[in-house]
Amino acid sequence: MAQGAMHQPGDRAHITYEDFLDWADEDTLAEWVDGQVIMTSPANRRHQDIARFLLMTLSTFVDVHSLGTVIGAPFQMKLPRSGREPDVLYIATTHLDRLQETHLAGPADLVVEIASPESSHRDRVVKFDEYQEAGIPEYWLVDPDIPSADYYQLDARGHYHLVVPDSDGMYRSRVLPGFWLRVAWLWQQPLPDPVRAVLQIDRDAYARYLQEQLRQEGL
Repeated sequence: MAQGAMHQPGDRAHITYEDFLDWADEDTLAEWVDGQVIMTSPANRRHQDIARFLLMTLSTFVDVHSLGTVIGAPFQMKLPRSGREPDVLYIATTHLDRLQETHLAGPADLVVEIASPESSHRDRVVKFDEYQEAGIPEYWLVDPDIPSADYYQLDARGHYHLVVPDSDGMYRSRVLPGFWLRVAWLWQQPLPDPVRAVLQIDRDAYARYLQEQLRQEGL
């Protein structure tokens, strides 16, 4: 569908997901829900900083351990009833076949949403239900304004349960074995350097990874 023919928010006419993808570009702040276009607000600087820190920390850890790939917004995740743009997506190696040129055709293995006053209800209620229904194993919801970070893991019944960080303030991922996140990092200003964070999480594996990269480059 040409951009000029796009249904604007509030139109009753439905639009297919394929037409939505044809219309939307990398600068379009919108999601697709039940055939309707939902416009979203631009993220503030703090939101962007936290998203970037998590993206770089997670992607470095995933690369070091060859666990799949990590993608940051804007990139669509197509679920049964919606096309969402989470702040960070992790797709495990076994699910890389879901990764298309323009979107992820199915659920990610881990989704991170950075909440804002405008998106809080959508992230905590609407997307929570969608991600649970889609079977996304882990959902992290970070709210810089409170500040708080909630970590949900899918149980055997397909329901999310809240996982509380341990006594040292560290959250340990289930879908990323060996990965932990010190929650206090998220509230530091400035945020920690992602490389230093990964060195704290798994220094030996990161050192081996760098050595292998240098070997492949002939250095």
